Amino acid sequence: MGHYSVGWTVAEQLAAQGHSVRVLTRSGSGPEHPSIERRRVDVQTGDLTHEFDGAAAIYMCTHVAYEDKVWRAELPTMERAVLDAAAGTVVVFPESLYSYGRVDGPIREDAPRNATHRKLGVRTQLLAARDAHSTPTVSVAASDFYGPRVLTAHMGDRVIPNVLAHKTIRVIANADIPHSFTYIPDFAAAMIVAAADTSLWNSFLHAPTAPAPTQREMIELFARAAEVDTPKVGTIPAWTMRALAVIPGPMKELGDTLYQFEFPYELDSTQSEKLLGLTPTPLTDGAAATTAWWKNSELSTTA
Repeated sequence: MGHYSVGWTVAEQLAAQGHSVRVLTRSGSGPEHPSIERRRVDVQTGDLTHEFDGAAAIYMCTHVAYEDKVWRAELPTMERAVLDAAAGTVVVFPESLYSYGRVDGPIREDAPRNATHRKLGVRTQLLAARDAHSTPTVSVAASDFYGPRVLTAHMGDRVIPNVLAHKTIRVIANADIPHSFTYIPDFAAAMIVAAADTSLWNSFLHAPTAPAPTQREMIELFARAAEVDTPKVGTIPAWTMRALAVIPGPMKELGDTLYQFEFPYELDSTQSEKLLGLTPTPLTDGAAATTAWWKNSELSTTA
């Protein structure tokens, strides 16, 4: 699954709490645990009604390629199929902050979610479709996340293996402005609590997220946790990103969210934390667990 690290973490936490878990993926992969059943299912072609039979909650952690055209072509149909098959069973979605667009100041739950530009607009449309459907939903939004198993992320395979290897790291736009990072176990925990509390259904919540560090501070935390010298940190200037974004491809897709790295990007989860009864993991603890996972992963030598 595109959000495999989210789904994997949700499954592990549910199993640890004593729940029976059914993981549906195209590959049949997933955590190995006596309480976790892994099934090979294609969400776009499979018999979801049968697969969802007996479920108390459904966590929709599947995604597609990070491209505007692909999102528009596939995500609305995919989500509708899941909501139709759920037939009233609550569906919990891991969500981004894209629908807010650029916000001046901290991003709070009461800010308008009406962005229209490219992939940002797709998220707005998906939220509207969830609201309009008869099946109850909860959308739990996170900022860029980090943590064990988080690979293709701004604080994933582009950063931590290089910290461990003492290599220079280049971040987008500005290394010294605040940017929120959500710890993936906190994200999963919020999704699980929201699914179990009917008073939180049909709402949009923010995953508990620690006060925003800068990208440089985040890298320093990883280096300290790994007990290595902090690597040199450079930047890929915003003007370079804009120039490259003219050409279709990965840089054009990243260009949609360049504002997140040019200006302070701070997620305020205070209100949602009260509703969920959860607090964010301190960044020092999250960085320690993340670097420990990478040290024990074969990816640390191949990334």
